[in-house]
Amino acid sequence: MGEAVTDGVEPGGYAAGGDVAAGAAGGAWRNWAGNIVFAAGERRRPASPDALRALVAGAGRVRVLGSGHSFNRIAEPGADGVLLSLDALPAEVEVDSAARTVRVGGGVRYAELARRVHAHGLALPNMASLPHISVAGSVATGTHGSGVGNGSLASAVREVELVTADGSTVVIGRDDPRFGGAVTSLGALGVVTSLTLDLEPGYEVEQHLFTELPLEGLDFESVAGAAYSVSLFTDWGAPGFRQVWLKRRTDQPLAGFPWAAPATEALHPVPGMPAVNCTEQFGVPGPWHERLPHFRAEFTPSSGEELQSEYLLPRSTAVDMLYAIDGIRETVARVLQTCEVRTVAADEQWLSPAHGRDTVAVHFTWIADTEAVLPVVRAVEAALEPFSPRPHWGKVFETPAGVIRGRYPRMDDFAELARELDPAGKFSNAFVRDVLGT
Repeated sequence: MGEAVTDGVEPGGYAAGGDVAAGAAGGAWRNWAGNIVFAAGERRRPASPDALRALVAGAGRVRVLGSGHSFNRIAEPGADGVLLSLDALPAEVEVDSAARTVRVGGGVRYAELARRVHAHGLALPNMASLPHISVAGSVATGTHGSGVGNGSLASAVREVELVTADGSTVVIGRDDPRFGGAVTSLGALGVVTSLTLDLEPGYEVEQHLFTELPLEGLDFESVAGAAYSVSLFTDWGAPGFRQVWLKRRTDQPLAGFPWAAPATEALHPVPGMPAVNCTEQFGVPGPWHERLPHFRAEFTPSSGEELQSEYLLPRSTAVDMLYAIDGIRETVARVLQTCEVRTVAADEQWLSPAHGRDTVAVHFTWIADTEAVLPVVRAVEAALEPFSPRPHWGKVFETPAGVIRGRYPRMDDFAELARELDPAGKFSNAFVRDVLGT
C-alpha cells in the first residue's frame, strides 16, 4: 500500500496492489473496475480508532469504500462528503480457538483473514470467488460463495461493531433484535470497525472440473448438490454450461457426476483466459482457503476490465430462469465474458438477497463497455422479472428502487433501524435513499 497517510486527506488514489480504486488525473477517485468516478469532497484514511471516531463525529456525510470491488455508486458520499478508507487502521485478526471465533478489523480482506485463521487450525464455512475483497464490504452487500447448504458470507457473522454518527461505538450481536439489519446494511448504519465471525475446524477441499453440461433435461437440484460448493459457467454461445466446478470437502463423500465429462486441462472461468491464476484443479486436495475461491490469493488483479451484474432468485425457479436467459442468449452473449450460476442457503439478514428463501444466483461478467452493457442488463431483468429477482447490491442493475423495496419484507424495519442509528442520514447517499424510499 505504501506509507499510510495519518488522519489526513489522501491526495492520490488507492494503490493496494492496484486491486482497489485507482486515482485518476485531477484527483478523481474510481472504483476497481474504473466505471465509476466517485463524487466526494475528500478522501480520508484515519490511522487510529480515535482518529476515526473524531473524523466521523465531525463530518457531514461519510461513506466507506472498502476494497472498491463494487460496480455502482453504493459507496459514493456526494460532492460534500468524505470517502473513507479503513486500510490504514490496524489490521486486527484475533482468533479465539476455544470459542471458535475470530474478531476481524473493518479494513481486513479475506485473503489475510483466511491465512491467519488457517494458522490456528480453523476455517470459515465458505468464501467468495475472489479472496481480495474486504470482509466488512462483502457482508454489507450480501456477497456469497456457493453451496446448497451454505449461507451468504454474512451468515458467519455473530457480532458487528459500528462507529455511529456521533462518533460513539455500538455493538450489535445475534441476541439483539436489531441484528437482522446490522450486517448486510449497505453501509447505512455506521462505519464497521470490527466483525466477529464463527469458525469451524479446518478442512481440506479438492476441486473437480467437468465440461459441456447440457441444459436440456438438467436436474438442477442434483447438480447443485453434487459437492460442498458448485459453480456452473457458460458464455451463452449455446444452451448449457461450458464448465462445472465442484469443490468437495475431503471429509464428505465423493459423489459421482454422470452428467458431464471430466475436464482434461486446467480451466479459467472466462473462455480463452490462462488458468495459471486459478486455484488448484484435478482433485488435488488442499486447505479450504486455497480451493473455495476460484482465484489464488497471491494473484492480485491490477484493474477490472469488466462490469458485473448478479441476480438472486428462489432456487425452485432455477431451471425456468435458465431457460428464460437461454431465450435471449444471443443478445447476452454479445457483451458477455462469462456467466456463473451458484446457490445460496436462505438467511435472516433483512437486506440479504437470500433473505428468507433458498436461492439460485446468476452472475454476469460483462465486457467493460457500459453503453453496450446496459441495454442487455435491461433485457436480462425483463426476462427474469417473473421470478422476483433481487439484484446484488454492489453490481450493475437497472431495476427501479421501488420494485426492489417490494422484494424485501423487512425493508421498513431496516429503514427504522437506519433512522435510529443515523437520524440525520450521515451515512446515507443517493443510492441508499433510493433503496429506502426516503
